[in-house]
Amino acid sequence: MTQPLKLKEKIGYSFGDFASSMFWKLFTMFLTIFYTDVIELTPVAVGTMLLLTRIWDSVNDPMMGIISDRTHTKRGKFRPYLFWVAIPFAVIGVLTFTKFDFGPSGKLIYAYATYTLMMMVYTAINVPYSSLMGVMTPVPAERTTLASFRFIGAFSGGIFVTATAAHLIDFFKGGGATEAQGYQYTIMIYAVLAVLFFWFTFAWTKERVKPARQGKSSIREDFKDLSKNRPWFIVLGAGVFALIFLSLRDGSMMYYFKYFVKNQELPFLGLVGWDKLASVYMTMWLGSNMLGVVLAKPVSGKFGKKRTFLIAMLLSAAISLLMFWLQPGQIAIIFLLNVLVGISAGIIMPLIWAMYADIADFSEWKTGRRATGLIFSSSSMSQKMGGALGGAITLWILAAYGFQANLEQTGYGLTGIKMTLSIYPAIGALISALFILGYKLSDKFMGQVTAELEERRQDPNLNQ
Repeated sequence: MTQPLKLKEKIGYSFGDFASSMFWKLFTMFLTIFYTDVIELTPVAVGTMLLLTRIWDSVNDPMMGIISDRTHTKRGKFRPYLFWVAIPFAVIGVLTFTKFDFGPSGKLIYAYATYTLMMMVYTAINVPYSSLMGVMTPVPAERTTLASFRFIGAFSGGIFVTATAAHLIDFFKGGGATEAQGYQYTIMIYAVLAVLFFWFTFAWTKERVKPARQGKSSIREDFKDLSKNRPWFIVLGAGVFALIFLSLRDGSMMYYFKYFVKNQELPFLGLVGWDKLASVYMTMWLGSNMLGVVLAKPVSGKFGKKRTFLIAMLLSAAISLLMFWLQPGQIAIIFLLNVLVGISAGIIMPLIWAMYADIADFSEWKTGRRATGLIFSSSSMSQKMGGALGGAITLWILAAYGFQANLEQTGYGLTGIKMTLSIYPAIGALISALFILGYKLSDKFMGQVTAELEERRQDPNLNQ
């Protein structure tokens, strides 16, 4: 009988997403405004760049899944990448937030190069990290718990960034650094921490799930199996639009406070200044996301993963729509609705990853072959595709409504900024909910699949 995972291993697994999410939040919340207001690239150019770089990622993510599936070391298939790729991840992360005076065209080329490399190393470490959850335990309930720990780590990493980044940048600027140097020095701190946390995950986790004995499968067979896996397509679609919803909100928060809310006073805390308000807002957003993650297991345990996901996305859409009608002076309501939509949005994140683990089991049960890395690579692909689309759409919307960096915005421009935090994210959430309606792998059915797979692994003859 499979033993429950120890607390140390769950915490160790969560450290990997703490490291990843520090940089993911830098990408989704700070990178676009860094490009437009510090590097001084146009919103259209940046939005197009974010989207075009995803074309390579559409190949890069499955490729990394295939490579990791075929990796064989004493330390497992997936864990070694956490050790090998940590330092390249950190170095390229710093270069992505480094400004050089190359001229308008040179700066854009540099942005393309560093952002593309950053997404490649993100794939090289995050696909194996995500896949690791599928082989640490075969028990669906334990995987949901593991996914919850993962996202507690993820949101903790994000909260750490949102609570400290603005203050660190100001600290370095106060010491005589330029704004660009303030960003660079701040990212260096996060980069060193990311390396340490990735290495903790490598050291504290273990791979246990071994597929039943099988012949060598070709890449063509892996993709053929995936092409017939309907639940995979459904969760991929739901994940992409869920990430569009999240990244639209993430990418617009800084613009929303800088140009719309401006220097209001935050009740009870007495904070004044759009950057300080934005920092608190983003931190509360991630804190409420974390609360949603904690609620995911008990709520999905009662209602099932599919129904919980559906309700959470519908609530997220409804609350987001309400935010369009808020005025700059309604600070308390702005922050209250932020918490409510944050809780509902946080619930879905561990459910998506737990569903991917179920899909990997379903694929092995149905075909007799297991391609954990390839299946989980789609989760990384959906995350980056949804994030890129959300970021690109945010900037295209701002450009369409006449946004001008570091200038007073027109009424039409302010409407566009409000819509990127309210109406457009709501549309993404609604489409995600529509996708998940077609998901058929119930928790009861997956319990039967898990039991049968355990029999096969104990008696390989059953798989022949």
